[in-house]
Amino acid sequence: MNAPPTQSAVVDTSFAKAATGSSGLAMPSEACLRVALIQMVSAPDLDHNLRRAEALIEEAASRDAQLVSLPEYFCLLGRRDTDKVGLREPWGEGPIQQFLVDVAKRYKIWLAGGTIPIQCQDPRRVRNSQLMIDPLGQVRARYDKIHLFGFQKGSERFNESDTIEPGSSPVLCDIGQWRFGMSICYDLRFPELYRRLAPADALLVPSAFTYTTGLAHWEILLRARAIENQCYVLAAAQGGEHPNGRRTWGHSMVIDPWGEVMAQQAEAEAVVFASLERERIAQVRGMLPALAHRVL
Repeated sequence: MNAPPTQSAVVDTSFAKAATGSSGLAMPSEACLRVALIQMVSAPDLDHNLRRAEALIEEAASRDAQLVSLPEYFCLLGRRDTDKVGLREPWGEGPIQQFLVDVAKRYKIWLAGGTIPIQCQDPRRVRNSQLMIDPLGQVRARYDKIHLFGFQKGSERFNESDTIEPGSSPVLCDIGQWRFGMSICYDLRFPELYRRLAPADALLVPSAFTYTTGLAHWEILLRARAIENQCYVLAAAQGGEHPNGRRTWGHSMVIDPWGEVMAQQAEAEAVVFASLERERIAQVRGMLPALAHRVL
């Protein structure tokens, strides 16, 4: 692998600068971007998950997707929370990172790499990191999940801070003329993060929402983030009953800047397709210029 960039604080525009004039790198149209969200039901077996991820990515590429987004924990939903710590990789090397680089190059796509466990200073924890990789296999941005999920209802208990070290820096990444804000799952409940990213053309929210919280809040929160930031939201999710006994909500979806759901998949493995239209962003922001009306 090529040496990755350091994580950017607030804005990473290295993609646009590096891609301009790069041999063999076809830039997406400014007017339209074809996207695909991969929905998975990941297992405790890394090799199995990578095989399923590639099969779904291949399907997305065969239907002309230019940007493909994987869900949170695409590479592993272990039997114990500590299983992901056992798979942690040094930043810039390791089989999971190499897999993402290889498939982005093989299928000539931009790949938003769900999340993978990256080493941190605490040997008992990892960073839960989303990578953006270009069709030449260059890592163009990295975002470490800032907000860590905590939930307890009866026997259902989650405490991500036990095994994850939080990130601290919002990250934007340019894909040609398209600007993407990067976020992960539980970040969705914190609108102040997305205000730091605005104005973006689209927000990435790879997730593994529980069935309980997804049923109650998933679509409401996603649509709210799209409406208040007047941009597209792309939420690739885990969706189904996993071998470890956990059930995730699924409902991977693409939402437009007016808050309308363009495409979604309830449960099970799937590829969700949509076309992002620059004209739609301009139409919504011209009709109701809320971003220009901000005071605070």
